[in-house]
Amino acid sequence: MMLGDLGADVIKIENPNGGDDTRGWGPPFAENKDAKDSTHGESAYFLCVNRNKRSVTVNMKTEGGRQLLYDLVKESDVLVENYLPGKLDQLGLGYKQLNKINPRLVYASITGYGQTGPYADRPGYDVIIEAEAGLMHITGEPSGAPVKVGVAITDLTTGLYAHSAILASLLQRSVTGKGQHVDCSLIESQVASLANIASNYLIGGQEAKRMGTSHPSIVPYQVFPTRDSFVMIGAGNDGQFAKLCRRMGLDHLLDDARFQRNADRVKHRKELIQLLQDRFQEEDNHHWLETLNGAGFPFAPINNIEQTFQHPQIKARGLVHEVEHSRAGKIKIVGPPVKYSEAKTSIRRPPPLLGEHTDEVLEQLLGYTKEKLEKLRKEGAIGLHSGE
Repeated sequence: MMLGDLGADVIKIENPNGGDDTRGWGPPFAENKDAKDSTHGESAYFLCVNRNKRSVTVNMKTEGGRQLLYDLVKESDVLVENYLPGKLDQLGLGYKQLNKINPRLVYASITGYGQTGPYADRPGYDVIIEAEAGLMHITGEPSGAPVKVGVAITDLTTGLYAHSAILASLLQRSVTGKGQHVDCSLIESQVASLANIASNYLIGGQEAKRMGTSHPSIVPYQVFPTRDSFVMIGAGNDGQFAKLCRRMGLDHLLDDARFQRNADRVKHRKELIQLLQDRFQEEDNHHWLETLNGAGFPFAPINNIEQTFQHPQIKARGLVHEVEHSRAGKIKIVGPPVKYSEAKTSIRRPPPLLGEHTDEVLEQLLGYTKEKLEKLRKEGAIGLHSGE
């Protein structure tokens, strides 16, 4: 999707029998604009990540389907796949096989554990890797059980790493003229994303623990309950802590030796947090948001999803886009989050129906005739009807 936002012509290869599993992950589903269409609409899950893609249905287990893919590879810059290592080799679609067809191809493999190593043949899912690669161990309240992050953050992080790796490979190809195999895994992406937590262990031998919303190295840096809700405070240095105390009417804490510097506050975390928490609970959220406004340190309410999309900054930045879907009608999706001064990302296509562009791609990009398409359909190499 991110490559599509940047202008790439993305062709999504799907199994004719149902296609991408996430098409059925619901509810919620986008309702069909045609009242006569009794099938459920596309799932909101599918719609969130499939804009700017053309859907082509291919049965890779047929000779005609594999030849179709070989023809597409000849015309392509990048191939992205997420099969277990070796699976596509068995079908004649592995990197070494396709590299012979198109030496300039950037072949990106995204797996749970990578192409090599003792766990390479294991399937990987976001929540499994969150557990296995340290993230779940540090997520949750100190006295509670480990929990997963609210979104599939390991999947998203891996996608971001793969995206930058593909772009880097294309830049290298502009110099060498050769493509390469990009080996991207969930487990390595997750471990790399442990950031300072990983460094604390590797350098200081410090084992991490669950700390709720608080920070292991900065105090105060966490959520505080108010009289009626919660507020997130991020006093990242001594100056910001002083500003917080003054706004809260706690100036006397600035003379307390236990809280002079951040290292002191980390050492006396429990005492300081209790003092701040008692003060925050004396007033409601509205009072604190007004009192802290313009104080010179970061703070925020804990918004729900509705409040997030009503946020004046989100509206001002134009992040939500409305597109016309061929079956669901007008739908809203979150658009590209990055702005460019000399270029513009765009949503040129809504998320596709299953096989919606099979004929279009094969005719326009590969020059297949209608007779050849009909032959492929009879052989079961492509879906029966484009768009169904």
